[in-house]
Amino acid sequence: MIARWRRAAALRTEQDDRGQLELFYAGIVIIAFLVIGLVIDGGAALDADSRADYLAQEAARAGAQQIDAGQAITGEAIVVDPDAAQAAARSYLAARGVDGEVSVAADGQTLSVTVHDTYRPYFASLVGFAHIPVTGHGTATLLHQAGG
Repeated sequence: MIARWRRAAALRTEQDDRGQLELFYAGIVIIAFLVIGLVIDGGAALDADSRADYLAQEAARAGAQQIDAGQAITGEAIVVDPDAAQAAARSYLAARGVDGEVSVAADGQTLSVTVHDTYRPYFASLVGFAHIPVTGHGTATLLHQAGG
């Protein structure tokens, strides 16, 4: 009788282990999918942030090229025309499909641009992150050399 119970217990133990390996592999696949998604979306989000910085810097350069000719020709000062500089920077941003703020320093020597954009993730959108905001900053300062 005891031998029969031991055999029955041994059979139950062997049967209880069935399917454990499949659950382990399913868990590993889910974890691998999450890690791959994090790496892809994280890298792409960093790339979007770099793009926003690049666009802000280039918009600032475009605006800084708008020199106030009236003051430059008379030799008073080398400064940007604030309205033309802001218009040029905004035009650059609009051509690339992003929004931003443009400001010219009171001395007319420095133009600052802040870009606001969004990144639309591939994998994170599956868990509720439809878009991730990114911001870029750029500054251009006028430099000039008198006399050659």
